Amino acid sequence: MTGGITLVTGTGTDVGKTIVTAALAARATTAGQRVAAVKPAQTGLLPDQPGDLAVVQSLGGAHTLLEPVRLPDPLAPDTAARRAGIALPPIADTAAQIVDLADTHDLVLVEGAGGLLVRLDSTGATLADLAEALQAAGTRPQIIIAVAAGLGTLNATELTVEALRVRGLHPTGLIIGSWPAQPGLAEHCNLHDLPRSGVPLLGRIPAGAAALSPADFRAAAPTWLTG
Repeated sequence: MTGGITLVTGTGTDVGKTIVTAALAARATTAGQRVAAVKPAQTGLLPDQPGDLAVVQSLGGAHTLLEPVRLPDPLAPDTAARRAGIALPPIADTAAQIVDLADTHDLVLVEGAGGLLVRLDSTGATLADLAEALQAAGTRPQIIIAVAAGLGTLNATELTVEALRVRGLHPTGLIIGSWPAQPGLAEHCNLHDLPRSGVPLLGRIPAGAAALSPADFRAAAPTWLTG
């Protein structure tokens, strides 16, 4: 039986995609599911440095990791690859690997790089193109958007949602990647206003969650996610 596939994108860089992915992994693994985590392109790190998937494995308990390419410059993947003289794997190849993982796992989590339309291969394909490729392969991936909590998040969220819908893709939900311990007026109002995008708010990850021990993170993660 083929497992589910969830793509985690974001409204930009540093909105909490990795911690959202780890929380989704933690909820699944604590429920006894076998989880794979995929990062189509990791940038800004050397081969011996722990990347985003190491966080997803440590905190979330992911069983299998797939990182097709790693590039040293902290740039968009196609830019970093061009500087390194490396050809990025085609999105179609990554999609095929994800489908293969879904055959042996209950859940495959795919964390994008930056925002939705960051180029992930040398042809300019993006995470949205990856979602389309997965649909063409007969799967129905869920799409989670990691969003910021404060001022400015509404416009960035609406743009991401609209970019998906223009392609006939339907986002599953929004998750706030870092909810402050002392939220202000904008944060409180955004709890009401973010779902006005037509996409439900499915949770909020408390700021500093990445500093928790793996055991505490996995115990708490299901309480942060409401859908």
